[in-house]
Amino acid sequence: MKFTECEVTGARVVDPAPHQDARGRFMRAWCSRELADAGIDFVPLQANMGYSVRAGTIRGLHYQSDAAPEAKLVRCTRGAVFDVVVDLRPSSPTYLSWFGIELSADNGRMLYVPEGCAHGCQSLLDDTEILYMTSAFYAPDAVRGARFDDPVIGIRWPMPPTLVSAQDRQWPLIERNIETGVTP
Repeated sequence: MKFTECEVTGARVVDPAPHQDARGRFMRAWCSRELADAGIDFVPLQANMGYSVRAGTIRGLHYQSDAAPEAKLVRCTRGAVFDVVVDLRPSSPTYLSWFGIELSADNGRMLYVPEGCAHGCQSLLDDTEILYMTSAFYAPDAVRGARFDDPVIGIRWPMPPTLVSAQDRQWPLIERNIETGVTP
């Protein structure tokens, strides 16, 4: 695997090193040793799948509070998504920065989302599926979110949203405070 840092501190793009031959390809989807060698302390405790019927569907931006923080390792197993990580850690040098990249079943690429960062994605094709592993169990009381269209974050989605859940439309906007900066 090849690990590339991106604009959000601690987040990494993970490119596979596939072995290809006449049968197709084989690649490692997760390896604790390779992640540790890249400075990523990630032990998956849960795996989740999401399926979107229509291109343009947005899921997120989701994270869990400090009561049950979780990191994620996300890949697309069918179709393609524009995958996004948003830094919501006030003490981070990249606070409120975001990074997006295309993950697809064809490229096998993954995105590592550190604790304290929100994650979201937009389906680029109909019938798209993602699989992501988390470092913590789902904790309903710790579920948090940021709006996919929050102007303070300013994500540039590649296509107009076609479907967004009611929950994801109702997350609070981040407020600008002239005296203290930005608050989540």
